[in-house]
Amino acid sequence: MGVEKTLGIIKPDSLEKGIIGEICQRIENANLKIVGMKMLHLNASKAAGFYAVHKDKPFFAGLVSFMTSGPCVVMALEGDNAIKRWRDTMGATNPEQAAEGTLRRDFGTNIERNAVHGSDAPDTASFELSYFFEPNEIVKYEWM
Repeated sequence: MGVEKTLGIIKPDSLEKGIIGEICQRIENANLKIVGMKMLHLNASKAAGFYAVHKDKPFFAGLVSFMTSGPCVVMALEGDNAIKRWRDTMGATNPEQAAEGTLRRDFGTNIERNAVHGSDAPDTASFELSYFFEPNEIVKYEWM
């Protein structure tokens, strides 16, 4: 697939648990590079805009409420086949269905409070990265 970029979010529940470092370590263990990172406290408008694809779903209001309940960390991740690699590291959306050793299995509480977010496709990754990062906020990483 080649080198690609994707968005990762460490959600408010993970910040409450104090596991930013553990998640970053697992990102690096998955041979992904963090090429952009910042901590944000989303307001309702920013969270609703990000999750607009879900606006007609019954869980939308709860998702916006959760994502505005505390700070989160947004990251630009880069690596070979980064989207799939990050999704494999995260595990299934529902922590009860996630594989052993994945972030959501280890740190998620339920389908809403599931520790992390990641883009699901190249088009989504492009939109999501530009939603949170200006081009100059993502560094160029020299792969060895």
